[in-house]
Amino acid sequence: MDMVTPVLARDLAALGRVSEETSSESVLRGLTATLAGGVPGCAGGSAELWRQERMVVSASHSELIVLLDSEGEIGEGPSSEARATGRHVIVQDVLHEPRWPAYAGMAVRCGVRSVLAMPIVIEHAVLVLGMYGVRPGVFAARNVPPLADMLAEQVGVALANMWDYDEVRTDAAQMQEALAGRAIIDQAKGIIMKSSGCSAEAAFDELRRISQHHQVKVADLAKLLVEEHQRNRETKKREG
Repeated sequence: MDMVTPVLARDLAALGRVSEETSSESVLRGLTATLAGGVPGCAGGSAELWRQERMVVSASHSELIVLLDSEGEIGEGPSSEARATGRHVIVQDVLHEPRWPAYAGMAVRCGVRSVLAMPIVIEHAVLVLGMYGVRPGVFAARNVPPLADMLAEQVGVALANMWDYDEVRTDAAQMQEALAGRAIIDQAKGIIMKSSGCSAEAAFDELRRISQHHQVKVADLAKLLVEEHQRNRETKKREG
């Protein structure tokens, strides 16, 4: 049976839409649910995203998280093999799988009889997708290449969109922080200018001198000065 279905194609395409709530975790959650609901014979899906040695894991069912954790502990199994070799791994029946006897026992306890593990390389990251069947022989090797091509394309777009969006959000936050820091520095300069009668340039030089002496950022020092000035004003108002 063909594993590429119209439902799968539609739901994978939807993963590429990003919003404020989009994250690696949300993309992987949507992906595992899509695999479980859109691939014929697949009763559950898992995803391990390895990027800069950091791993994000998701699965459509809690039992599959347990299975992945157990596989990581024993250091062998289809997902580990797929990541190590960069090749698809198919287990037609875990009860007759001689490569990983310890894994087979854990898989059966989790209700798994057949497995397809598929590695996808995306922008300096490796995504290992797992598909699990409750019956043996549900994943045919001849149907894997077109499924792999679709997943690589659609999932690559979804994650790339999410990472680009994250970068834009980070840049915007850094710009906002920089603008806020500049505003507080200008306030601190005004306080120094008023108290000492110096120029704006001299006030900034004084801020920088004190920050270097105490090994604090100019913006942090300016914030402390402004907060102290506001407290003194409030105290004088109450006393007056």
